[in-house]
Amino acid sequence: MAFEHGVSSASIISEEKHNDHIAAPNTLSIYGDPLIQNEADKPTDEELATLHYGLTGPWQNYMQNSRDDPLRPGALGLGQSSASSLQYFFQFWCYLTPIIGAIVADAWLGRYNAICLFAVVYVCGLAILLGTSFPSSLEAGSGLGGLITCMVILGLGTGGIKANVSPLIAEQYTETRPRIRINPGGERVIVDPAVTIQSLYNIFYLCINIGSLSAIATVWIELKVDFWAAFLLPFCFFFLAPVVLIVGKGKYVVRPPKGSVLLDAGKAFAIAVRNKFNMDAARNSGKFGDRFVDELQRALVACRVFCFFPAFWLLYGQMNTSFVSMAGTMETHGLPNDLLFNLNPISIIIFIPIMEKGVYPLLRKLRIPFRPITRIFFGFMFASASMAYAAGIQRYIYNQGPCYNFPLECEASASGSIPNKAHIALQIPAYMLVGLAEIFALITGLEYAFTKAPPSMKSLVTSIFLLQNAFGSAIGVGVSTVAKNPNMVAFYACLSGVTFLCGCLFWVLFSKHNQTEEQMNKLDATNEDSKVKPKQEVANPVDKHGEGREV
Repeated sequence: MAFEHGVSSASIISEEKHNDHIAAPNTLSIYGDPLIQNEADKPTDEELATLHYGLTGPWQNYMQNSRDDPLRPGALGLGQSSASSLQYFFQFWCYLTPIIGAIVADAWLGRYNAICLFAVVYVCGLAILLGTSFPSSLEAGSGLGGLITCMVILGLGTGGIKANVSPLIAEQYTETRPRIRINPGGERVIVDPAVTIQSLYNIFYLCINIGSLSAIATVWIELKVDFWAAFLLPFCFFFLAPVVLIVGKGKYVVRPPKGSVLLDAGKAFAIAVRNKFNMDAARNSGKFGDRFVDELQRALVACRVFCFFPAFWLLYGQMNTSFVSMAGTMETHGLPNDLLFNLNPISIIIFIPIMEKGVYPLLRKLRIPFRPITRIFFGFMFASASMAYAAGIQRYIYNQGPCYNFPLECEASASGSIPNKAHIALQIPAYMLVGLAEIFALITGLEYAFTKAPPSMKSLVTSIFLLQNAFGSAIGVGVSTVAKNPNMVAFYACLSGVTFLCGCLFWVLFSKHNQTEEQMNKLDATNEDSKVKPKQEVANPVDKHGEGREV
């Protein structure tokens, strides 16, 4: 018996036992195997990622450096601390607004329509940024005001999209129970929905990072032309995403809105708080059904798991702030100092197939459990290692001339045109380690938010997971005031230590959830909202030609 992609290490289950629950084969693989039904028709996050990451790639230089900087491109001349603070504000806002997007989707529009609405909001922010980045606008003093206005509007659009895209994609896979599949060679394998969802989120994240490579183009355009041209590229590419959404609408599994559960969840939780956090008090109050309380408890488990993620996001934010500034003080040999940021998505693109096709199947074959809590713990450890390495590189930079602890700030730098003698390639391992950390922690976090949330709360719980980035960014605004030379070695070392400590506490507090993982995943199998619907019960079912349906 083989244990491959989408296949669990459990014992063989009787095929007859599950025949009543089997829809069309919905197995998933990165290469070669059949894909999830409608996987090719999902909203393409390559376009959305191309837009967002390609847009923000040049931002640190745009904000930090002045127009007359002799070494690096610039526009606003705010300095490293202020530029980093604005970056963190933008991240904070982008990950606060998913709560709004989740409520709009669950209560009124549904996920698909909410994505379309917030895409329109997003393009308005893009237009403002583009219009205020032209040389004439910068000379007129419109650059900073335009950027802040753009951040507010873009953040609203981004949050509305983020809260709904990943749940919408995961909903395209509708099986909830393990089943037997007979391979062409006669091999019997167990198709486990939990493993398939894990693989789906890996592919989702792979697509995002393929799209984020657009920042390679925008930072080169920033260097060779100007910022307005760099921002024009994602503005133009943005319009591919709505076209795909509209053309593919009839092929999505689209669940109608059923009302936001936020108010009822708040009432039930308040009763539990008044009774020493006892959820049975809410169950016995007579105001809520047993299933609702069970689902709320299930969602709260996921939300508790997320409580250490702000430390991870604080560290993650260094890639497009402090790392870019560090590269600006190093010898780049003609490369843009914000180019190496793209090594992060490149590492993810390399490592995800290795994990999907090699490491994870091998662990399942060896019957070695590598459950979500364990994967997240490893993510924290890799993140801590990346900051420890960054501290070492920063110490090396400070040990080099001509300006040592104050790169570009001494007379020997010829007014900031001569960096310290440290090659920019030294940053490569730091970006690669963060990439591995993302695979283990962030992808698993998205997966955990979806699989542990009941159907009525999937957008909400996903938005709460994303909200942890907002908390991390809020902390980042505070600590960015000390993120300047000659403090950076201690800064990176402290981040490494805090993340390591948080990872250890995370394991101590939540490793017990690994033991109940299968039990939690089975809850959807008995939930009517999650079951595969018989054809006659679907308003607009998928026929053999793949036409649209609603469930």
